[in-house]
Amino acid sequence: MRKTLFALAALALAGAAQAQSATYAIDPTHTFVTFEAKHFNFGFSTNRGRFDKKEGTITIDPTAKTGKVEVTIDMGSINTGTAAFDKHLKGPDFFNAEVHPSAKFVGEQFAFDGEKIVSVGGTLTMLGKTLPVTLKADSYGCFMHPMIKRQVCAGDFSTTIKRSQWGMDKMTAFLPDDIRLVIQVEGVKQP
Repeated sequence: MRKTLFALAALALAGAAQAQSATYAIDPTHTFVTFEAKHFNFGFSTNRGRFDKKEGTITIDPTAKTGKVEVTIDMGSINTGTAAFDKHLKGPDFFNAEVHPSAKFVGEQFAFDGEKIVSVGGTLTMLGKTLPVTLKADSYGCFMHPMIKRQVCAGDFSTTIKRSQWGMDKMTAFLPDDIRLVIQVEGVKQP
């Protein structure tokens, strides 16, 4: 009897732990991947752009303090608001979108403060090269969405990378190597 009660308690605890883990599908209409780079090395103004097509999932277990995020970005969807600039950035001098049509971030090193995510470490694969990147959570939280009646987790994450590390080293003599990435993400809890 005692063994049976112990086994039932263990199963209940295992079920409770599994119930804490949830998977969220990234909402592409509320998720934006943007970049910022100083205009030339003088630093007086900032060029900005975004990638309009992205997809992915996030799995979070705040009890176990674990998670996994996978975000794929369509490099051909770059949008700076200027067609000629977009064409140049898609070309071989920068993103080489014809040869490398996507970039992917995979993160499994979640840092929490209570139930809030403070950073996600992982790898960014771009231009065929995979390197470590840590995204800092500038804000993060979950809420019950009043319109779709499902839990949504959202946040703003940022990091600064050196483009030359991925082989994007054209024009570094007069164009900055440091690129700031800002990811505004919103994920909808899946059943």
